[in-house]
Amino acid sequence: MQAQCTGKLGEIGRVGQRRIALDFDGGTLSSDAGALLLRDVDRTLRLTDRVARCFEDGRSALLVEHSVRTLVMQRIVGIALGYEDLNDHDELRRDPVLATLAGKLEARRKGCQALAGKSTLNRLEHAPDTREGSRYHKIGHDPAAFESLFVDLFIEAHAAAPDEIVLDLDATDDPLHGQQEGRFFHGYYGHYCYLPLYIFCGRHLLAAKLRRANIDAAAGAREEVERIVHHIRRHWPAVRIILRADSGFARDELMAWCESHGVDFIFGLAKNKRLKEELVTEMAEAEAAFKETGRAARRFRDFRYRTLDSWSRERRVVGKAEQLPGKANPRFVVTSLDSGRWAMQALYEDLYCARGEMENRIKECQLHLFADRTSTATMRANQLRLWFASFAYVMMEALRRIGLAGTELADATCESLRLKLLKIGAQVKLSVRRIHISMASGCPFQSLWHLARARLVPG
Repeated sequence: MQAQCTGKLGEIGRVGQRRIALDFDGGTLSSDAGALLLRDVDRTLRLTDRVARCFEDGRSALLVEHSVRTLVMQRIVGIALGYEDLNDHDELRRDPVLATLAGKLEARRKGCQALAGKSTLNRLEHAPDTREGSRYHKIGHDPAAFESLFVDLFIEAHAAAPDEIVLDLDATDDPLHGQQEGRFFHGYYGHYCYLPLYIFCGRHLLAAKLRRANIDAAAGAREEVERIVHHIRRHWPAVRIILRADSGFARDELMAWCESHGVDFIFGLAKNKRLKEELVTEMAEAEAAFKETGRAARRFRDFRYRTLDSWSRERRVVGKAEQLPGKANPRFVVTSLDSGRWAMQALYEDLYCARGEMENRIKECQLHLFADRTSTATMRANQLRLWFASFAYVMMEALRRIGLAGTELADATCESLRLKLLKIGAQVKLSVRRIHISMASGCPFQSLWHLARARLVPG
């Protein structure tokens, strides 16, 4: 016989003279009331409307309960709130705050819920190429529209055209644990994975391209850079652009394209015997300085260099000769920037080394916003999952950039923003005329929450 749950658990103990009574009669509650800030971010960017327009909806309007915009909002906001799996939405579809964000508190058709569950969202994520035709899959999407939207959002984030921007490129591993399309073993990472390419400008995400792992790290980078640069220059024709990346991108195809299109670059350069020979004198000086002071010592050398057969021309290379405790650490970069504008030490320490900040942005996408949840069968569907996670990052970055500039959370990670500003418990009361959301009085960041909302909804 199945036990009947009444919601009453009775007393479970005491604290001092007070008895502890416990039940499940709290009424309509939500643990995510702070996500109402994301509603304001969405209105500012018009994000979910614009993402929804990247889809093609071939369903019969008379039979549709959940619009593409509602599905997109659920998925992006769900990821921002920490719900990485579609299975989570079978419970989230009953959340009154998420329904408020969607602008849809009640279902239009009898027997339906106001929000979509896992099966409906799954059909969205498996949106095929609609040109192929299918009686079962009626929602498709346009990859080029997604790619353009990231750059449009970046441009709109600036009140005026900047004089110079630096585009950071990097590849990372996305581990796979099934038999997904495009699955290959990567020797460097030591597991089966995808090899997505990310392009950032500061904290702005401009591209997230899913790729197979049986390729060179720079494969497809020239095409992505060309697309982004042409898009940016249509709006900012005079902007100076610098590409920055590690040695995996120091390929003649990419460098030659930059040189012929007025784009500067600085890339790491893998060590070899010829390069090390160029630093013999500087390494000896660094070693002598280390022995004298006991502290790490650096020397730099600026020289011209060309590979034996893979480069089409000679290029400027800066070598760093560094002696650390117990080991020598020579490093090299290749650049199109001239020495009159960038002296060798500043070029390496101030410009090139700043690329390490991009790794923090990738961690936010991959770890905090679940861009690595590429567990569906096809590359196309997994690319769409990566884009949903990327748009969740765009939403959280806009909250940080617009709502929290100059505050103690201006540099907080997406995970910290989620825990401190979005995960706020609240009681939700619905009446004919209003939705009353009473957030926890003890929330320690309520003043920052109010400030962020005031900035996102001026006036």
